[in-house]
Amino acid sequence: MPYATTDDGVRLYYEEVGSGAPLIFVHEFAGDHRSWEAQMQHFGRRYRAITYGARGYPPSDVPEHASSYSQARAADDIKSVLDHLGIEKAHVCGLSMGGFATLHFGFRHPERALSLCVAGAGYGAEPEKREQFRAEADSIVAALLSEGMAPFAARYAYGPTRVQFEAKDPRGFAIFKQQLAEHSALGSANTQLGCQKERPSLYHLTAEMAALTVPTLILTGDEDWSCLAPALLMKRTIPSAALSVMPNCGHTINLEAPLMFNDIVGDFIAQVESGRWPTRDPRALATSITGMK
Repeated sequence: MPYATTDDGVRLYYEEVGSGAPLIFVHEFAGDHRSWEAQMQHFGRRYRAITYGARGYPPSDVPEHASSYSQARAADDIKSVLDHLGIEKAHVCGLSMGGFATLHFGFRHPERALSLCVAGAGYGAEPEKREQFRAEADSIVAALLSEGMAPFAARYAYGPTRVQFEAKDPRGFAIFKQQLAEHSALGSANTQLGCQKERPSLYHLTAEMAALTVPTLILTGDEDWSCLAPALLMKRTIPSAALSVMPNCGHTINLEAPLMFNDIVGDFIAQVESGRWPTRDPRALATSITGMK
C-alpha cells in the first residue's frame, strides 16, 4: 500500500489516478479517502487526482495521543503528501474538516496551491456558538471512547445537515454510514480533541483571509446551517474568493449531489487553469447600496 510520511513520522495512505495538473482531495471528519470516489473517477479523466486518509483514519496511522493532532498538522499533512509525490503545486479541494485544512494550507503554504476549494467549512466558527461546539466535541469523544465506533456512527450519521443525503440517496447514505462505522474510535476521538475542538474560529482569521490571493472557491449546501454565515464571511474577506451555494443540499455535498459538485468544482478549476479567475474589484466593496451618493 502506498504511504507518504509526515514530518513527525506519521504514515498517510494515499491513492492517485490520471495525469495532468494535480488535484488533491481532503476528507471530512465523518469521511475518509473513500468519500471522494465519485470525484476520483470524474476528475481522474483529466487531472492527476489524489486522495488520502488523514492521520487517525486507517489505513493511515493512528497516533495514540491527541497532541499529535492539530489544525496546523492537518494543513501540513497535505504538504507532506505533495512532497512525497514530488508535486510542487496542486489544486486543493477539501470538505468540512478537510475544508478547514485546505484553507489553512492556503495560509501556511500559499506558494504550493494552484487553487483552493473550501467546501462545507464553518462548524463551530460563529462566536456565539463556539462554546457549544467545544462542548459537543467533548460529548463526541466520550461517546467514541465509551461505546465504540459503530454505535456512534449510527447516531452521528443522522445529524441535521446529513438527513438530506439519506432522503436524496438512501443507498449512498447507507454506504456512508457503514464506512463511518469502520473508522478508528481512538483516531476519531483524538481528531476531535486535537483538531476539531481546538481549531481557531474563522472569525479570528480575517487578517489571514484578507491577505490570501490564491484563487478560492467557497462551496456549501443551502441547508448546511452552520456553514452559511461563515461562507459569507470568507467570501467577503478573501479577495480572490467566489461563493457557490448548492440548492436543497446539506453537509456532505460531494456525496449527496456529486454531479453538481463536480460541475461546480470543474468549472472553477478550468477558469483557474485558463488564467481567467478574477480578484475582486475594490469598487464591489463600496458602502453605498446603489452606487449613488
